[in-house]
Amino acid sequence: MNIGFIGGGAMAEAMLGGILANKLFAPSEVYVSDHKIKRCEQLHTLYGAQAAVNASTFLEKLDIVVLAIKPQAAQAAIESIVKLVNADTIVISVIAGLTLKSLETYFVQQPVVRVMPNTPVAVGAGMSAIALGKNASEQNGKTVESIFNAVGKAVILQESAIDAVTGLSGSGPGYVFVMIDALADAGVNAGLPRQISITLAAQTLLGAAKMVLETGEHPAVLRDKVTSPGGTTIAGIHVLEKKGVRAALIDAVEAATNKSKAMGKS
Repeated sequence: MNIGFIGGGAMAEAMLGGILANKLFAPSEVYVSDHKIKRCEQLHTLYGAQAAVNASTFLEKLDIVVLAIKPQAAQAAIESIVKLVNADTIVISVIAGLTLKSLETYFVQQPVVRVMPNTPVAVGAGMSAIALGKNASEQNGKTVESIFNAVGKAVILQESAIDAVTGLSGSGPGYVFVMIDALADAGVNAGLPRQISITLAAQTLLGAAKMVLETGEHPAVLRDKVTSPGGTTIAGIHVLEKKGVRAALIDAVEAATNKSKAMGKS
C-alpha cells in the first residue's frame, strides 16, 4: 500500500515518523507534498519519503491520502487534488472543524475518515479519535486505527462526539502544560531548581497517567491509594478542591467543546 500526505507540517511529520518507525509502510511507499520545496527536501532527507511540491505527481498511486493542511487552506488544496484521487482511495482528514459532510461533497465516492489527533503524536503518545464517513467500511476504520495507534492510541466513535474530543484530548495538552508549569513554579517556590522542578512535575503527570491506563483502575481509586489519613496528599487535595481546580478543568473542556462546535458551523 502507498500513503501520501497533503501538507508537510508538524502533524504530518509526526504521523510519517510513527508509521515508518512501526514499519507500517516502507519509505518507498510514503509520499508527501508541501508548498515549500525546502520542506520537501527536509522530509525526504530525514525519512526517505518521496516528496514533491506538486501532489499530482503521486496522487494516482495512493491507497491512502492524508489531508494535513491548515483549515484556511483546505478548500483550495482539496479542489486542486480531488479529481486525481482514485475512487477507492481512503481519504483521512485531520483538518480541524471540517466535517464529514463537507468532505464528502468533494470526495463523493471515496471512503472518507475524519480524525482528531492531538500534538503528543509527535512523541508517539498521541490520542486520536476516528469518525467514519458514509462510504468508509469497518476494514477502512481498522486501517486508519492502525496508523494512529502507531503514534499513540486511537478510538473509533461517532462524528457527533468529535467536538467533545476536541475539548478534552485535542485541547487537553494545553491544560496539562499549564499544570506542569504551575507545579514547577511551586517547586521553585519551595526551593527546588527550575529544571529539576519541571522534570519532577512532568514525570509525575506522566507516571500518574500511565498508572490509569495500565491498571485500568478508576482515577479516584488510585487517588485514594496515595491519600493517607491526615497525610500530605489529602492536605494538598483539600486546597485543590477549595480553589475549584476540578470545576475549572470541567469548565475548560466545556468552553473548548463549545468553541469547536462554533468553528464547525462557520
